[in-house]
Amino acid sequence: MRRLIVNADDFGLHSSVNHGIIEGYRQGCLRSTSFVAAGRAAEEAAALAHDNPGLGVGIHLTLVAERPILPPEQIPSLLGENGYLLPDHTAFIRRYISGGIRKEELYAECEAQILFALKLGVRLSHIDSHQHLHVLPGVISIVLALAKKYNLSKMRLPAEPLGFLGGYPSPVGRYIAKCGLTFCAWTAQNAIRCAGVSTPNHFFGMIAGGHLFEKHFLSILRALPDGVSEIMVHPGKDNSVLDNIYHWGYHWEEELASLTSLEAMQIIKQRQIDLISYRELSDGEIL
Repeated sequence: MRRLIVNADDFGLHSSVNHGIIEGYRQGCLRSTSFVAAGRAAEEAAALAHDNPGLGVGIHLTLVAERPILPPEQIPSLLGENGYLLPDHTAFIRRYISGGIRKEELYAECEAQILFALKLGVRLSHIDSHQHLHVLPGVISIVLALAKKYNLSKMRLPAEPLGFLGGYPSPVGRYIAKCGLTFCAWTAQNAIRCAGVSTPNHFFGMIAGGHLFEKHFLSILRALPDGVSEIMVHPGKDNSVLDNIYHWGYHWEEELASLTSLEAMQIIKQRQIDLISYRELSDGEIL
């Protein structure tokens, strides 16, 4: 039996992302998304979630690149320039390893993001994070403590199989980063299991993240193993608008086209793949 969570990251980041996610849900195979409480379009995303109750929405804990929820003076160790969070995972990890990040500030900002989502009326289905920082050693214990406090029993485990490329012509550096992330996810696995938090059995979408063209998406669907899988996606409505703000080189519109592809929907039907959100993930389904 194959069950699949197609989860869109960055709900609330920007209005063009929000509307791409909703289109992927209404017209394609998307059933789940992750909410950026610190995003510039968070309030709009919360309203869209309310209008589309069948869409599962988790919290996308954001510790880099965006503005924090808490006032800068309360979390100075998390900040870079201009009162924003550190620019990316590399800067975060460097400061974290050197002992420059205070764990009490990390806890406080993550909790503030959860509380802000709940204040907006978002019914949270799971936890994951921007650039997957939640599986770092030490960070995972903070995230699991918050999961217990707020009764969040489902979590992404971004452990894409080391040998899986799905036909994507990955640069060596990206492959090395994917292997590092998978290793971190494996090291977090025991703590997640002991906390009674459930994860899908399989994860895909890291190696081609932001570049999940239809042919790569279809290759994942065709190779989908038994059990519960998550495919991480990043749909959006306007590449030119988003590229002017986020210099990640993502192919937002192309990923949306993958989700709404007629061939993708046909493969899902032919292979009898059951589309679900994290809400339908059963307790105890741990990698």
